Amino acid sequence: MSHSQPAVACELARTPLYDLHRDLGARMVGFAGYAMPVQYPAGIISEHLLTRARAGLFDVSHMGQAILEGPGAGKLLERLVPGDIATLSRGRMRYTQLLDDHGHILDDLMVTRLADGEDRERFFLVVNAATKAADFAFLTSRLPGCRLTILDDRALLALQGPRAVDVLRRQVSGPAGLELAKMPFMSSKSVEWGGIVLEISRCGYTGEDGFEISLPASAATAFAKALLADPEVCPIGLGARDSLRLEAGLCLYGHDIDETTDPVEAGLLWSISKRRREEGGFSGYETIKRAIAEGPRRKRIGLMLEGKAPAREGSEILSLDGGQMIGRVTSGGFAPTLERPIAMGYVDAAYASLGTEVRLTARGKLLSATQTLMPFVPHRYFRGS
Repeated sequence: MSHSQPAVACELARTPLYDLHRDLGARMVGFAGYAMPVQYPAGIISEHLLTRARAGLFDVSHMGQAILEGPGAGKLLERLVPGDIATLSRGRMRYTQLLDDHGHILDDLMVTRLADGEDRERFFLVVNAATKAADFAFLTSRLPGCRLTILDDRALLALQGPRAVDVLRRQVSGPAGLELAKMPFMSSKSVEWGGIVLEISRCGYTGEDGFEISLPASAATAFAKALLADPEVCPIGLGARDSLRLEAGLCLYGHDIDETTDPVEAGLLWSISKRRREEGGFSGYETIKRAIAEGPRRKRIGLMLEGKAPAREGSEILSLDGGQMIGRVTSGGFAPTLERPIAMGYVDAAYASLGTEVRLTARGKLLSATQTLMPFVPHRYFRGS
C-alpha cells in the first residue's frame, strides 16, 4: 500500500481488487460503504475518452449479486417488479425496477434467467451496492416460496467500449471466443478462463458495447491484470463512470431515481412490456397505470447548458424569466465527448418540452440551458450483425 495515497476510513469495505487499485495509483474514496477508485493518474477526462474510443475496465464488485430460484420464481418475482420476467428466455437478461406498494423505485436491477438446469427456474440478480442489504431482505420477506442465495464470494467487472469485444476474445480463444463476439445485447453466457468459470453478460451503463463479468473473488485480480495487460484497456474510476453514464442519459440510483420516483416520470416506461402494462399484478400497479393514462406530474428531462460552467445535483431549474422554480437537477457535469456541460433533472410536466429554454442556479449565478433529447451521446450497443 502506498503511503502517498489519501487515507480511506478503515470501516469501509474493500472489493477483491482493492490492492490492485492502490497499485495502479488510484485515488480512493468512500462510496456505498466501500473504498472505491474515483480516478487513476490518467485523469477522469482521459479515462472517459479512452472508454469511448477503446475499452475501459470498471470494478463493480461492490454491487450485490444473488441467485433467486424456486418453482415459478419468474412469476413470483413479477409481483415486485414491472419487468417481463416470466417470459424471459434462458440466457437472456432484462433491466427492471424493484417497486414499493406505491410504485416508487426501491432499486433498479438486472435480472438474467440462467441457462443451467432444464427443470429449474433460476435467476441471477445484480442490484445496487447502497441498497443491496435492503433489497435482499425485501426479496426474502416478499418471496418466501423462493430461495435467495447471496453471492458475496464473487467479484464483478465491467469492460466497456468499442474494443471490448476484441479484448475479451483475446482472453477466450476457440469456439467460445467466437460465440462471445456474436452474443446479442442483454444476453449471458458461461465461459471458462484459466480453469474458472466466467459468467459473462453483454450489457452496460456507458452506452457503449460492453460486458459484465461475474467471477470468483479469488480470481478477480488475476483476470483484471490479464485484461489490463491488453494495450487497448485502461482502468476506469467512479468519476468517468458518472460522466459516461450521464452522456448516455442513464439513471443512477440515489440520484436520478429513488424511493420518491416512479418508472413513468423517470422515463423508464420502455422497460414495462405491453403485457405487464395490461395485466398488472405488480407492486404499485394502480399508481403506474394511472400515471400512464393521465401522464406523470413531473418528468425527467435532459439539459444542454450554454457556456462552460456546469450545474450540479440539487441546482434549481427555473422558468426562462427566472421567476418560477419548475424543477431540480439530479445529475450534472462536464461531458468530455461533447466538450460542454450537460445535466438531467425533473421538471413539472407542463414545462417538459424539447427545445424549451430554462435557467439553472449554480453557485449564486443563473445558467442558460435548453431541454434536449436523451441520450446526449448515441448508444452503440451491439444489436447483432
